[in-house]
Amino acid sequence: MAILLDDITGSGRLFPFGQLQSIAFIRVGMFTLFERWEKTGHRIFLKSQNDFEDEIIDAVFDITFIPSFEAINKIRNGDFNISLQQKITNTSDLFKLNDWALRQDFQLLTHGEESRAIPNGVQAIHPENIFIEEGAEISFCIINAGTGPVYISRNATIMEGVLLRGPVFCGEGSVLKMGAKIYGGTSIGPGCVAGGEIKNSIMMECSNKAHDGYLGDSVLGPWCNLGAGTSNSNLKNNASSVSIRTAKNATPMIVGIKCGLLMGDYSRAAINTSFNTGSVVGVCSNIFGQAMPEKFTGNFTWGRERYQLEKALTDIDNWKKLKGSSITEEEKTALKNLYNRS
Repeated sequence: MAILLDDITGSGRLFPFGQLQSIAFIRVGMFTLFERWEKTGHRIFLKSQNDFEDEIIDAVFDITFIPSFEAINKIRNGDFNISLQQKITNTSDLFKLNDWALRQDFQLLTHGEESRAIPNGVQAIHPENIFIEEGAEISFCIINAGTGPVYISRNATIMEGVLLRGPVFCGEGSVLKMGAKIYGGTSIGPGCVAGGEIKNSIMMECSNKAHDGYLGDSVLGPWCNLGAGTSNSNLKNNASSVSIRTAKNATPMIVGIKCGLLMGDYSRAAINTSFNTGSVVGVCSNIFGQAMPEKFTGNFTWGRERYQLEKALTDIDNWKKLKGSSITEEEKTALKNLYNRS
């Protein structure tokens, strides 16, 4: 059986994410949107890739809907008559739905599986809600799964003094540095490094918020870096509604009482950067300078100037080498195409 996901109609609402590849690869909860649909056991095709013309498609779904654990089980059994209620209508919904998605995904990943034993020296509250994969290294931390489940993937490292309050996901190869305080609704994606205080936020993959500072009600795309002491506001001083822009001159969009930093792929911020409530940073931008950043920063911004493409590509490659990787030709092509459109 095959499922076709419509990843086109909702893509424009999710700036700064989904600009370099399909929105199917945006992470919410423990999976990317595409990975979650793969858990149905069916072949998955994307409308944007045009590789499904010779396939017999059994069902078509809007990828901006997130299927629950129950819905995925029904689809596994060939029942496509499901109710999809959780929908990503704009970028802020990623962190708003993350708590819910983490609880659904915990059921999906742990159903019928057995956790590794909790290591000695770890203080665990409601250990039945904690799942640890083989290869994870966990030292003298506190895990409170009474407020929600905690999933720690293989080869993740949880250093001494870390405080985890579920629901929390630590992806494969992620590192939580000493004394990190991770509140519920947080996804630390594969290859990420996390430190300081993080609450109700998503780090998609291979991004760093390694030092002290606050990240709350926020989303970091892949390969981002926040310098030491960087923090964001997630609540206005008058507790009024927060608005964001998805383009410099776009009409502000009200997203609720809380919204922090929404940072696109490959972007970085210098030490002690302070982001205002509802800040949006585009793809491959370098934020630095004495003044507080603008609430909207477009793609390929270097301070207040235009980032030169070749320098941007070199800098991305340098950052990727820090994690034993390098920029690919596919990435270069996608970045060049976006640069020419931006």
